[in-house]
Amino acid sequence: MSPRFPDFRLGKVLATSFTGTLSERHGEPVERIPTPGRLADWLTVSGLAVASCTTAQLDRARELREAIHAAATAAARQDPLPAAAVRVINDFSTRGGAAAVLTPENDRQWRLRSASAVDDALGVIAADAIGVLAGERDGRLALCASPTCRAAFFDTSQSRSRRWCDMGTCGNREKKARYLAGRRADAAAGT
Repeated sequence: MSPRFPDFRLGKVLATSFTGTLSERHGEPVERIPTPGRLADWLTVSGLAVASCTTAQLDRARELREAIHAAATAAARQDPLPAAAVRVINDFSTRGGAAAVLTPENDRQWRLRSASAVDDALGVIAADAIGVLAGERDGRLALCASPTCRAAFFDTSQSRSRRWCDMGTCGNREKKARYLAGRRADAAAGT
């Protein structure tokens, strides 16, 4: 990846990985798809390769991302899903025309129509969000315990007690902060 842009945070669930293209939502937000080209990069590394993206397509992608984030956040809190977010997700899902194909290696890949590849890719992401929100997968939606992040993620750990969206960033940062606070408290107490 280009040093000008932050790395992508890729998880195993397409929809929540997509919402992770905007991180630190409650701190200093980090936009990981700031340009149409970066959206094309993210789609490519997510198995939804497109030749290019326009600014209008990037705007639509961000609209879908925020709708998925709003719905996933509500689901993680066990609140009713926002009607506007549901409408956006459903609209994107029905707009896309991607088809699942089986490879000779027994893997599923998505075949996007060349005329509207970005819309097809966004439709796949929306359909994945529907599956996650409808409870069709084994796991649970959760919110990152980092007060500056609060990203929605899909927890498939055996105990369903994962706390951070990404251990390499939020988890390490929070554990380090607790450790340093404990050291400062010990130093202040003279131990």
